[in-house]
Amino acid sequence: MITGVDIHFIVFGQLTREFLLPASGPPRLDVAGGSLLYAAAGLRVWESGVGLVGRVGDDYPREWLDKVRSYGFDTSGIRILPQNLDVREFIAYNESFEANRINPVSHFARHEMTFPKSLLGYQQDKKPDEARRLTVSDIPNDYLTARAAYLCPMDLVTQTQLIAGLKRGHVHSFILDPAAVTMTPTARRELPALLNGVTAFLPSEEELRNLFQSETHDLWEMAEAVSMYGCEFVVIKCGARGQLLYDADARRRWEIPAYPARLADVTGVGDAFGGGFVSGYCKNYDPLEGALYGNVSASLKLEGGGALYPLEVMPGLAEARLNALKDMVRKV
Repeated sequence: MITGVDIHFIVFGQLTREFLLPASGPPRLDVAGGSLLYAAAGLRVWESGVGLVGRVGDDYPREWLDKVRSYGFDTSGIRILPQNLDVREFIAYNESFEANRINPVSHFARHEMTFPKSLLGYQQDKKPDEARRLTVSDIPNDYLTARAAYLCPMDLVTQTQLIAGLKRGHVHSFILDPAAVTMTPTARRELPALLNGVTAFLPSEEELRNLFQSETHDLWEMAEAVSMYGCEFVVIKCGARGQLLYDADARRRWEIPAYPARLADVTGVGDAFGGGFVSGYCKNYDPLEGALYGNVSASLKLEGGGALYPLEVMPGLAEARLNALKDMVRKV
């Protein structure tokens, strides 16, 4: 643990070795990625005292973890297992910034690039190694003084167990992003157990529509239905259209347009939004403030490649965008 740093925020997620073929610009091959880093950077734009919880194998480059620490993150919650773990992730984007994760060989051929040896044997649809699954025992005791936790997309059972484990500490704000594969009509049976006592639920529009199928096409109706499972706020991420925010107790609705950022790399934008939301929400426990901060974190991530890119922008840029965005919010 970084000496003298109190942990105020915990982020749970995955660490990966990314192989990205972006819509424009040079490829990014075998670099540090994963939801954990993207979300943590979105939070670190605004706050310090961020502790990370994740798992990697013994073959994960230590210099990557050193770099993460150099940005002020606490990594004592990142468990290095005494085995190799395949954490590779491949994404190719077309000119419309749509992601394709299958058949890397064909994408490298299309780009007239040599296929990297470090990607040999990669299978996108391979079931994730059970050793990557986070458990309550991964949470360092020092982290239990934190006031808020952000859970990146992972299976519902893991998220439910982690929240239960955190409740023995001081954490009082639980913000979570569901995994796309778990947002199906059958998963709705498990949502009450997961969302009871959760502060904010952050699905994407596509995930929410998958959850309800053709039952309703009204996103506000979906948000209200989900809130009845026990969460206080539902934030629907609508990509280039921004976010919809539903406050269950006050029955209030807001539309927040996306900050008009330059589009360079959409990888991890939803995670960066979630990290920023945690920071903004915890300032005054105002979900609209959370959405504004998240929106700005997402806009910074959009403009460059790499999970930690939002931490390398000009000082004062985030605050300037936040002030501009406040005037664009619309109450519905």
